[in-house]
Amino acid sequence: MKIAIIGTGNLGKSIAKGLITNNAITTLYLTKRNLDDIQDLEGYKNVHLTTDNAVAVKNSDILIFAIQPRQFEQILNDINPLLTENHVLISTITGFLIPKIEEIVGSNQFIIRAMPNTAIAVGKSMTCMCSNAQGAKRLKIAEAIFNRLGHTLVIPESQMQAATVVCASGIAFWMRLIRATTQAAIQLGFDANEAQELAMYTSEGAASLLITNGNHPEEEIDRVTTPKGCTIEGLNEMEHKGLSSSLIQGMVASFNKINNIKKEQI
Repeated sequence: MKIAIIGTGNLGKSIAKGLITNNAITTLYLTKRNLDDIQDLEGYKNVHLTTDNAVAVKNSDILIFAIQPRQFEQILNDINPLLTENHVLISTITGFLIPKIEEIVGSNQFIIRAMPNTAIAVGKSMTCMCSNAQGAKRLKIAEAIFNRLGHTLVIPESQMQAATVVCASGIAFWMRLIRATTQAAIQLGFDANEAQELAMYTSEGAASLLITNGNHPEEEIDRVTTPKGCTIEGLNEMEHKGLSSSLIQGMVASFNKINNIKKEQI
């Protein structure tokens, strides 16, 4: 596939690394104003770095936009004359709705919104996607790309804001939980490196159990809790201190914030 990433910042670079690692490209064009930050990607086969978005668009069929929302409208206007009936536009930009994209490039273009997270760099992203009516014809292409970089779920556009909180911001939430587990392990006697290793792989194992078995989390919890045991003692103490409610309230607060940002942009 001939892919271009327009705006190779943190997320764009993560996507690029995932595409390169998983051999998901025929050619890959990466654009950025300052190429110094992505020079480490220059040596890969069929990867081209450029400051010129037009060059990337002309040499690609799939355009993945990973820029700041305030830059998106101008860039769409700039490249609009270059778009053909073959181009697939994939936006990863928070809060920039499909109808607004259609106003600029037309509803006849294949338009898809994708919300990956930074785990895409290691092929473990949870990516939610939606599209316009025309873009629905190319969703399988987008799924093929992002399924090689993790897992995908097609949802209505009305749920994309919530998906941003659960999946994109969710990486930070889970990192904080892993850090807390690491700190507890240190207090219990492990050195810092051992503590983080225990926390990371236990977290990975917990998720893998649910993915593989398809069980509800409580089913797996029941497997490791025994009457008057240490696990239920710890779980109850965490709940008394508000573990679940704090996490839920934090995610709702993040969702409210992202909706406020959206209103300000409008």
